[in-house]
Amino acid sequence: MNLKKYFIRALHRLQKGPGYTYKELLVWYCDNTNTHGPKRIIKEGPKKKLIWFFLTLLFASLVFWQWGILINTYLSYNVTSSLSIGFKTMKFPAVTVCNANPFKYSEVKHLLKELDRLIEVALERILQPTPGNSSENASPPLDLELWHQIPLVLIDEHDKDNPVIVDIFESNQTALGNQTAAGNQTAADNQTAAGNQTAAGNQTAADNQTSAGNQTAAGNQTAADNQTAAGNQTAAPPAQANTTSEEKKYKLAVKLCSHQGSDNCTYRNFTSAAQAVTEWYILQSTSILSKVPLQERIRMGYQAEDMILACLYGAEPCNYKNFTQIYHPDHGNCYIFNWGMDEEALNSSNPGAEFGLKLILDISQQDYIPYLSSAAGARLMLHQQKSFPFLKDQGIYAMAGTETSIGVLVDELERMGYPYSDCTMNGSDVPVKNLYSQYNTSYSIQACLRSCFQNHMIEICGCGHYMFPLPERVNYCNNEDYPGWAYCYSSLRSSIRHRQICIDSCKETCNDTQYKMTISMADWPSEASEDWIFHILSYERDMSTNVTLDRNGIIKLNIYFQEYNYRTISESAATTIVWLLSSLGGQFGFWMGGSVLCLIEFGEIIIDALWITIINMISWCKGLKQKRVQARYPDAPPTVSELVEAHTNLGFQHEDTDALPRDEVLPPEPGTPPPNYDSLRVQPLDILGPDSDAE
Repeated sequence: MNLKKYFIRALHRLQKGPGYTYKELLVWYCDNTNTHGPKRIIKEGPKKKLIWFFLTLLFASLVFWQWGILINTYLSYNVTSSLSIGFKTMKFPAVTVCNANPFKYSEVKHLLKELDRLIEVALERILQPTPGNSSENASPPLDLELWHQIPLVLIDEHDKDNPVIVDIFESNQTALGNQTAAGNQTAADNQTAAGNQTAAGNQTAADNQTSAGNQTAAGNQTAADNQTAAGNQTAAPPAQANTTSEEKKYKLAVKLCSHQGSDNCTYRNFTSAAQAVTEWYILQSTSILSKVPLQERIRMGYQAEDMILACLYGAEPCNYKNFTQIYHPDHGNCYIFNWGMDEEALNSSNPGAEFGLKLILDISQQDYIPYLSSAAGARLMLHQQKSFPFLKDQGIYAMAGTETSIGVLVDELERMGYPYSDCTMNGSDVPVKNLYSQYNTSYSIQACLRSCFQNHMIEICGCGHYMFPLPERVNYCNNEDYPGWAYCYSSLRSSIRHRQICIDSCKETCNDTQYKMTISMADWPSEASEDWIFHILSYERDMSTNVTLDRNGIIKLNIYFQEYNYRTISESAATTIVWLLSSLGGQFGFWMGGSVLCLIEFGEIIIDALWITIINMISWCKGLKQKRVQARYPDAPPTVSELVEAHTNLGFQHEDTDALPRDEVLPPEPGTPPPNYDSLRVQPLDILGPDSDAE
């Protein structure tokens, strides 16, 4: 019951309101507030009132302006980086070693045989030998179907306005033809050179062109002295032996078409024929090897027992069994030491070269694929445990015939998460499916970028690239099943839009460990010791008394911590809520001498003003409703006595005029009835009995 009375009183208080007008409320606030300025507005004379009103308004504006800047600074979520140096026993990094050559040539030669013959003959044609020196005359016929899938073309730029595209093998087959450049289309027009592009006139084929004397160009390429240009132009005079690169009038390019025989083609130009040949061979070999099962590719690579000749970690011996094998598309079989997948990661007992990892590797350089691997050595990388090694981007080379010492320093990065930075803890909030999760490795931005590219490749080209993992129910690209895959891959790789999509989708990891390396090298073994070292290593590997190793295939590695000092680069919030509140209060106190209580006072007057406004709106709505009711009854409403009289006296009752016929005239209204003093009765007079007068 008391609670009901309380709510009723509160409702009455709300209906009553503060009891002030707007002017009275404002005067009360200025007279009672603790903020400097408003009191002077009502206390001073007219002139000072104006001055103080202007100053109060100015400083209030400055306060709100400063508050806006401070709040915007806080919402920008800036960070500050701090560097700290610590000392502790650290985990030894995971070490991945690979051969620069992915496969043994002796194992894949049967797969690349036709490809090697094609590139050998193509190189002879590019170098333009004299007639009769070509080796193709005595060899079996070439598989030109393989060539036409991704051909190499020669772009003759003697006439820069009308360059001529010559297919190396097509020019041999149409040596006697008088082929014209169709409409003088350039290479940029993506016109194919299959059987109809040479200079207009009597241009001869590349294999029938004689060299101008014994002239050699850069890269041992000879110029054709009998080649004619458009029309009846005479042959160019023999060039001098000191031909400069500016005088080169040709380029070697890889021709990529959406499908074989299509005019929708693009040309990848190269400044050097060596670059063009390497790129062409990689594309062709990728198509061939993508059809080989994974286990067969592992078998064709370098095995751990053949590659790792000696291993020593600190004072403990180790061997190839202490390494975990993974298959890497760029480097074939790779071996990881201290990966931490199956057992706990190893700690380094002490810093220094004597307490690190020492390896002796055999890269078997004599079994390299000649056109696929132009660099010889070992590829290695230091990385965190349970992370996938991306050697192509983050690895380093160790040169054959040397001892490479790698001193390691550790940097630990600690980034703040959302909203301070767009980093991720484990990749669960990244919209890209991590294709490298099949290796049970942790998230990294490199894995995300490659997974994103592979997803775009599958979506646009219909197949996956050989260099990246595949999702389920998807095949690798090859020339037979997907003829236009190379064109699609080249377009996608050069697309800035798709690249930016992947960059925007992937995130950096919030916590990361980086290994800074100091590398030094020396010849190993020395001339004085190479005889006995090679004898021992050859005997341990092959059980042979003969030397089967040489300086071109041996690498020694020393990997160790330089010191146990590690650097931690951590981020912290540059602005916190405490900083924001103190800055807001400082500005308010400086410009207007206010505090939090002054803000509460200001909030109070705002609430009272809203309260008065609501009550006024309610009163206005009630008045509007009453006006509408009065509009329906223009005269004053009848009193109670008039209503009673109308009920007891039929003369005051209005009749329904609509019920009467139009022609019937209403009877005259009766006169005023005599007064009735029997006010205790309310029934009509006609129901009274005949004896009522006597009573």
